[in-house]
Amino acid sequence: MKKELLIFTAIFLFLTIGMHFKEWTSYPVEHLMGLADAGAYGIGPIHPLVFTLAVYIVFVLLRGIVRIFRR
Repeated sequence: MKKELLIFTAIFLFLTIGMHFKEWTSYPVEHLMGLADAGAYGIGPIHPLVFTLAVYIVFVLLRGIVRIFRR
């Protein structure tokens, strides 16, 4: 469970910094405060978690496929 949470957090940070690098380096507090008004693809303020979950699910599926073929 700890390993999976660490992987999820790493994906979250990678996606967050990758997509919003300028905002995180220029004005991170304002960027976090503006999250309540975010409207990414109609998802709203939970869009970072939704996108992270989508990438995490793909990662888990790929890891499962590799595990099946190794046996």
